[in-house]
Amino acid sequence: MRGLKGKNVLVTGGANGIGRATTQRFLEEGCSVCVLDYSAEARVRVARELPELSGVLDADVSNLEQVQAAFREAISLMGSVDVLINNAGISIRHDFLDITPEEWDQVLGVNLKGVFFMAQTAARHMMEKGSGVILNTASTGGNNGYPHYADYCASKGGVIALTQAMALELAPVVRVNAISPGYVLTPMQRAEYSDEMLDAVNRKIPMGRHAKPEEIAALFAYLASEDAAFATGHEYVMDGAETTGGLCSQWTHE
Repeated sequence: MRGLKGKNVLVTGGANGIGRATTQRFLEEGCSVCVLDYSAEARVRVARELPELSGVLDADVSNLEQVQAAFREAISLMGSVDVLINNAGISIRHDFLDITPEEWDQVLGVNLKGVFFMAQTAARHMMEKGSGVILNTASTGGNNGYPHYADYCASKGGVIALTQAMALELAPVVRVNAISPGYVLTPMQRAEYSDEMLDAVNRKIPMGRHAKPEEIAALFAYLASEDAAFATGHEYVMDGAETTGGLCSQWTHE
């Protein structure tokens, strides 16, 4: 991608799944990359697997003080942050009637408040230095209701609206977009779905399969590059035409 080589990139949730694939893609593009991840085990693993990383940082994105400290460390390690991949997120599969206040706060805290904390911290830095790109991980669940994921869907809808508002205020200095993946075969997805559930999902997707994390990472790389210099304020869906065909609504309550 044009204009990525030499950029300094911070990837939250960068040690697993989509974040891990995105981290590797930016390294391949010649970027300096810091990973921020809450899991100690994942941090150790990604540091071992990707020794060319500029740094591996520990922070809970729902904690503003930890976010600000980690961002300062990223600047110290790389000199600046040109691109934020705002990817950290969690989900808890359960029925709407069973969601507890604690679970609601946990999911919204990471997926929406955490995205806001990271984005605001990065945007202040980028506005001061005169350029930057912020890319938020949303979800097709932000535009469509999915059974058993009410809190997750609510959080991702908030990310999409936040992205649009940020883009309007930060243009033309900072570009802001959201990527909404559909079903992606990640460790988080594998942990929540049996083989039978995965097969049922694949039958509903026109492409006949889940996305690969590397395919989402490629879209992140494009949107961060100079090839996408006029792209801001939008949500980019990559779901194998699942939502195009309205297939997300064909779920049962089983």
